[in-house]
Amino acid sequence: MKILICDDHKIVREGLRQILQQLEEVTLISEAHNGTTALLILKEIKFDILLLDISLPDRNGLIVLQAVKTKWPSTNVLMLSMHPQEQYAIRALQLGASGYLTKDTASEELLMAVRKISAGGKYISQSLAESIALHLDKETFGQKHEILSNREFEIMIQLANGKSLQEIGHELCISDKTVSTYRSRIMEKMGLNKNTDLTRYCIENKLT
Repeated sequence: MKILICDDHKIVREGLRQILQQLEEVTLISEAHNGTTALLILKEIKFDILLLDISLPDRNGLIVLQAVKTKWPSTNVLMLSMHPQEQYAIRALQLGASGYLTKDTASEELLMAVRKISAGGKYISQSLAESIALHLDKETFGQKHEILSNREFEIMIQLANGKSLQEIGHELCISDKTVSTYRSRIMEKMGLNKNTDLTRYCIENKLT
C-alpha cells in the first residue's frame, strides 16, 4: 500500500506517518505540504490512498479532491479536518472521497479507516455519521448553501477566503468570465449582494 499525506503542518504529517507505519502492508509514505505539490507527486507515482487536509494554504481541499478523482480515480481519498463540519463531509463524499475523519481521531480509528478504504469501502466515524444525520434534519437542512452545486460551493469558499476571480479561474482552469458568472449565480441563489456578505455567511456557518 502506498500512501500520500497532504497537510500544511509538518508536525501533523509526522504524526500521521508514525501511525501509518504500524501497517505492515504499507510500502511507501510520501508527504506534500500543499495541494499543488500533492498533484505533482501523484503525476509521478501511483498511490493507493491520499490523506488530504481540507484547509490547505494554496487551494481548498475539495478542489484538490475533485482534481484527484478526475485524473486518478483509482486513488482513494481520506479527507481530514480540524472540525466535524458536516457541510464539508457531505460535499467531500459527493465528490468521491472514500472517507472523512477529524484530526482529533484516535490512531486506532485512523488505521481502521485506512484498512477499510484500502479494501474498497468507505469510512466516516459514528459521531460524524450522527452529526450528518442531524444536519439532514429538516430543522438544519434549509441553509442557503445547500442549494449550490458542488462547483458553486467550491467557488463560494474561494471567494469567502478573499481570492480574486483571476486566482480562482487559474486554480480551476476556467476563465475569469466564467468565475464571474458563477459568482453572480451564487449571489442570486443565496440572496447576497457583496463578497463581504458571502464571507460573513461562511464564517457564521463554519465553512471557512
